[in-house]
Amino acid sequence: MKIVQAVGWFHPDSVGGTENYVARLAHRLRDLNHEVLVVAPDTATQEPRQYQHDGVSVYRYPIPARPSRDEAQGRRRVRGTQHFDAWIQRQRPDVLHMHTFVTGLGLDELIAAKAAGAATVVTTHSASLGYLCQRGTMMQWGDSLCDGIVERSKCASCELQHRGVPKAAALIVGRFAHHSTTVALPGRIGTLLSIGSLIDWNLHRQQEVMRSVDRFVVLTRWAFDAVIANGAPRQKVLLNPLGIDRSAWVRKPFTAGRRLTVGFFSRFEAIKGAEVLARACAALPHDCDIAIEFRGPIASAHERAVHASVRAIAGSDPRVRFAPAVEPTEAGRVLADYDVVVCPSMVLEGGPTVALEAMAVGTPVIASALGGIAELIEDGHNGRLLPPGDSAALAAALAEIARAPAIVDRWRRALPAIRTMSDVADDYAAVYDALVPHAASRTLV
Repeated sequence: MKIVQAVGWFHPDSVGGTENYVARLAHRLRDLNHEVLVVAPDTATQEPRQYQHDGVSVYRYPIPARPSRDEAQGRRRVRGTQHFDAWIQRQRPDVLHMHTFVTGLGLDELIAAKAAGAATVVTTHSASLGYLCQRGTMMQWGDSLCDGIVERSKCASCELQHRGVPKAAALIVGRFAHHSTTVALPGRIGTLLSIGSLIDWNLHRQQEVMRSVDRFVVLTRWAFDAVIANGAPRQKVLLNPLGIDRSAWVRKPFTAGRRLTVGFFSRFEAIKGAEVLARACAALPHDCDIAIEFRGPIASAHERAVHASVRAIAGSDPRVRFAPAVEPTEAGRVLADYDVVVCPSMVLEGGPTVALEAMAVGTPVIASALGGIAELIEDGHNGRLLPPGDSAALAAALAEIARAPAIVDRWRRALPAIRTMSDVADDYAAVYDALVPHAASRTLV
């Protein structure tokens, strides 16, 4: 079977969680004797390019680094996507599997793949769950988990607050948006006044996706329920939770009297909650004997700013240290050396993957009560779940385990089994076979 994996960014110029997921999935599908190609938009080039990554052919098509408002909102085809259309017609894959919608890879490209004769599968890795959440986090007002139901006034107000409008004013304008139509004004004012119509437009696009796609895959039970509650046909929606590569790393033994080491092992992005942990560290009593290590890549200007903010909040606290990022192949070793990993995410996530990797090597997790990790951890039994953004609650949890390390040992003995990427790939292969049964005879030999 010929399978195209379409993703918003890809190696080697981007190494985030979705890119790693797609690379691992491609590798395992090739082990199952499928032909796998990867396609992704590219804002850094003016012409299409093709290269090999880990034995997989990758096609990158150029799109503008600064798309117009209509392009970003999906009201007009993004310049450069005609290269995708031509490429998918040449390739004629049995399956196009799209991972998360971004500018230059979305509904229009899904329709183009259908026109090329491909069965279509979408996996939504982001909290937007397709086009449902304009804010992109599923966090109402940015601080609490939304109910996931798209409503024009509610969602318009939340997005306005996200764009800097004070909450009280956002609520008023949101109520106005319930009755307004599209306001065709240029610039920021036009954008703010047309938020209501943008929410409607996104819901329309979500409905079009559900009509066009053969299967829509989510990573958590919460997302499954939310997508269906917004009108998706139940028979098209599938749940395939995250999986990881198995690690051979072995935990270091815990010895009585040794101070606990807590790790933050993630990108320095605001949504990952590094600043929440830094504020929790600053709130710890001075006699709390615990070590906290921040470790992650610092590549973008945003990551540098968050890293600087974390350092400023932590100050000269001798309990806090910073370590450089490591290669993905070394992640298991680092995670196994921590006693606890903290994942204070500020958005709904399918994982986060690092939490799954930590538990797979026997390291318990303290995390925000959001997303996939909240469906694995039983609070107080095999880890802790805390309100997102609550640095005081996180400080209290860290102080508690510092005083009573036996709690961590108890969590460790109750850690859940973690799925593997082989499990994930097998589930997808079964989906592909069901959609394109005639292609089974064309798998690679």
